Amino acid sequence: MAKKILIAEDEEILYSLLKQKLVQQGYEVSVVKNGKEALEQMRKEKPDLLLLDIIMPEKGGFEVMEEMQKDPSLKDIPIVIISNSGQPVEIDKAKRLGAKDWVIKTEFDPQEVMEKVKKEIG
Repeated sequence: MAKKILIAEDEEILYSLLKQKLVQQGYEVSVVKNGKEALEQMRKEKPDLLLLDIIMPEKGGFEVMEEMQKDPSLKDIPIVIISNSGQPVEIDKAKRLGAKDWVIKTEFDPQEVMEKVKKEIG
């Protein structure tokens, strides 16, 4: 059975490229465009991995991670952050909240994302 990946990202160019690459690799992919939808979708679908943007409408990535930590059914879902910022303070905060890895949008390489996804869920 295909592994499920949820992309929480509001930049269309980025999420459509990611979705296309992941689907080609055999993953089942859903996309949501804000943090509130991400939490609702995760509770419904229980994805194997979350690709999470930090700055989104309604709820940001940090708020999503904080809510996931409080929810036993979500707190074990691996998270890979996709962000414009590579600030050490933000990366530390994300890691404390359960992020497994980090991709910086300006240095965005779909292949790098694929490798991080494979590392987390195979």
